[in-house]
Amino acid sequence: MIAEGTALVGRTLAVAELGRFQLQAAIAAVHDEADTAADTDWTLILGPYTLLRSLPPGPMVTLNRIVALAMAHGPDPALAELADAARDPALAGHHRTTAVRAHLLELTGQHAEAGRQYRLAARQTLNLPERDYLLARSTAHSRSTTDTRR
Repeated sequence: MIAEGTALVGRTLAVAELGRFQLQAAIAAVHDEADTAADTDWTLILGPYTLLRSLPPGPMVTLNRIVALAMAHGPDPALAELADAARDPALAGHHRTTAVRAHLLELTGQHAEAGRQYRLAARQTLNLPERDYLLARSTAHSRSTTDTRR
């Protein structure tokens, strides 16, 4: 079914007007082609996310694009873009903005600050599974910074 869907997306992109659903399907197809996140063609994913920014799906597309930017070009340009994006009232103080910041800090090796940001994101969300996940990420960073001091 995934192969059939990927083929349909490929044919549709060639003939149909480009819209958010086609772009989201293209992103999903690229993810599907990779066995792991490390094997994902993040540069290819960055293109549809860049196009999605101009369409109405909303501010979460901005955050997803920032993650793709980090995976394609490293966390530093993504952190800079996140700082700009966080000025948007829809993203300012949002737990997912904070969680993305934590992830990017983690990628730069700033584990103590990443842990603090994960804790802050956990306090900002009302979703219990997300809170549990973010607290677990925070705890993992607390352990890693404690372990490296020994």
